[in-house]
Amino acid sequence: MSISPRSTPIKTQKPSHKRPIPKVAAAKMAAALAAQVPQSAEAKIAMGWLHTAKFLTTAPELKHLPPLDVPEIAFVGRSNAGKSTCINTLTQINRLAFASKTPGRTQSINLFSLGKQGVMDAVLADLPGYGYAAVPKAAKARWQQVMGNYLQTRDTLRGVVLLCDPRHGLTELDEILLDVIRPRVGEGLKFLVLLTKSDKLNKTEAARALSIVRLQAGGGDVKLFSSLKRQGVEEVAQHLWQWAHPPVQDDQAAVAAAPADEPDAG
Repeated sequence: MSISPRSTPIKTQKPSHKRPIPKVAAAKMAAALAAQVPQSAEAKIAMGWLHTAKFLTTAPELKHLPPLDVPEIAFVGRSNAGKSTCINTLTQINRLAFASKTPGRTQSINLFSLGKQGVMDAVLADLPGYGYAAVPKAAKARWQQVMGNYLQTRDTLRGVVLLCDPRHGLTELDEILLDVIRPRVGEGLKFLVLLTKSDKLNKTEAARALSIVRLQAGGGDVKLFSSLKRQGVEEVAQHLWQWAHPPVQDDQAAVAAAPADEPDAG
């Protein structure tokens, strides 16, 4: 018995003609991808170091903070200033730092260890947000005192990152905080003001915000920062790395490099 060939024609797929990506869109995609990749050796080192972040402990009171012998960098700012988002962006770890659904409810100091190969060489401290109107006055007063004591007395504190909304500038509480740390800044404490959510500003607004906050801060660095567009991420990462790993002073380096005195022949 013979088998007749199939009479049903075989369907062939038409070649797909994908629409080319417009040049403008392609350029934006390339820029976005480039922004996610560190552009320098220093940035790669700093970003890799921050990616080692791990939750260390939480302390509701100063007395509960563990004694440390490594540099500590504190993140401070009003509720909803974007502290948790900033920390998560810098460390490239989603939800490392948690933001409370109710502003002002987070009332503990959260510490995160940093260090490669399991050797801790620095700590990030996420301090409670301040200034939220719905928080009881007693709680506000208590935490303002705790934060003031922390910023004034924490021996291992090496740097402070103050985050603020550039659309509002530094508030009265922000300026009070800067007044608290100013004596320690004179002794070498580093501080940096980050204008978060800068993607919400156009170029003119951003330049104006920078100018105003620089005058308000009265010294120190002021940077634009956007977690969404990754603006300032690498630059801030390098700041933190340098704070925690200061270069050897020239005089110390000279002493270390100088040859030892030869003993007298006689």
